[in-house]
Amino acid sequence: MSLTQNNTQPLNRTNVDAGNTLPIKVIQFGEGNFLRAFVDYAFQELNKKANLNAGIAVVQPIDRGLVSMLNDQDGLYTLFMKGIKNGKETQEQELITNLVQSVDPYKSFQDYLNLAKEEALEFVISNTTEAGIAFVESDTPDMQPPTSFPAKLTVLLHERFKHFNGDASKGLTIIPCELINHNSETLKEIILKYIDLWQLGEDFKSWLLNHSTFHSTLVDRIVPGYPKDEIADYNSKLDYKDNLIVTAETFFLWVIEGDDALKQKLPFDKTDLNVLIVDNMQPYRTRKVKILNGAHTAMVPFCLLSGKETVKESVDDSFTGKFIKDTVFEEIIPTLDMDKDELKQFGLDVFDRFRNPFIKHMLSSIALNSISKFKVRVLPSLLDYIKINDKLPTRLMFSFASLIRFYKGTWQGEALPINDDAEIVKTFQDAWALNDYQATAQAILSNTSFWGEDLTTIDQFTNAIAVALKEIDDNGTEVGFNNFSKQF
Repeated sequence: MSLTQNNTQPLNRTNVDAGNTLPIKVIQFGEGNFLRAFVDYAFQELNKKANLNAGIAVVQPIDRGLVSMLNDQDGLYTLFMKGIKNGKETQEQELITNLVQSVDPYKSFQDYLNLAKEEALEFVISNTTEAGIAFVESDTPDMQPPTSFPAKLTVLLHERFKHFNGDASKGLTIIPCELINHNSETLKEIILKYIDLWQLGEDFKSWLLNHSTFHSTLVDRIVPGYPKDEIADYNSKLDYKDNLIVTAETFFLWVIEGDDALKQKLPFDKTDLNVLIVDNMQPYRTRKVKILNGAHTAMVPFCLLSGKETVKESVDDSFTGKFIKDTVFEEIIPTLDMDKDELKQFGLDVFDRFRNPFIKHMLSSIALNSISKFKVRVLPSLLDYIKINDKLPTRLMFSFASLIRFYKGTWQGEALPINDDAEIVKTFQDAWALNDYQATAQAILSNTSFWGEDLTTIDQFTNAIAVALKEIDDNGTEVGFNNFSKQF
């Protein structure tokens, strides 16, 4: 797959031999870095090793995204994978060729509906972040498109049901990759609510329940994404100009709840990928979400306020690195009811991955939807620690305060990389406008839509956050934390 021209030539199927166009067997909601470096790569491996012959149609789930850039490159992009394997540095690159259509339903809704009519379609994959699997009551079936991902999917499934007259063989295998527990069950529950709300009929509901399957998942791969600071070096390795290069670590783990029928549909046993199709993924999920994702989410605001830019820089620093490591080993791992030696080894492996010299994982890129991420990834450990020890966890509380301070929007005269729902950002702006740390803490911690409960009812919680906020503003993170740790 090379060009006779130089690397100023655009990447597209005219300039690059990308093989034959594949039939659409997968609809993928989400076109971001993670899915392109994880799911699309996995299906390409299935195509190569198991002759799955699966083309992917990408759907842009929100009204802004990368579909136009993907279309400019005919769905092609380069994946660079770097890491340590068996103690040795390894680097691989792969031209991903299995994206055969990219659709923006906000600009071409009919193209979106037409995907439902694809004869060969078998799978629906998604990663719309933790905030994506949500029920929006104002969504209606005649919107083009509805707001939420589950509503969009309901419309698509109903279109398929109608087009094929309820053909039992046209049900789909639905595999969400959003990092919420029981992601497929939650998605199915919301779809059923839309079916009832929109009065789409018992026949459609029966078709969905009896002829489509939902599979919960756990995904694990660090994907820094587009290497903007090193793009010239990456492009120098190519025979074309790629505007959608994505970087990832070599580590790969995909745990999917399923049975033998799913193993037949997805023959990953014929590949070298670490894909586990199991009856129960909960032990894998708990360990990964609380330790790896929990560490990521806990470190982002704290380390950005500490002047760090990347994960590696953060874990290598004497202050922030010790803070993160102590958070994991002293406040997160002790809350997990699993073999402690295994958990500690997993934690050590995670920090080795964080230190991967090839991966430049920007903290700002992890900051997307930090509130919903904190609720899922960090807050359960914090609350479990309180239940077990009857006291507040010092580092997790300071991390929580750093998150609230981060959402103020600026730090030392510079804008912070907040990337969240406009209503969430507005709620923080209003809370900070109170100009009183105690009042700000009270307003945020009592917001049950953020945390699922009123955290102000926990003894000393509000006061601790208010003290930490003042310490951060008055003394910065390092001195502020040292002062805070003497009080809590």
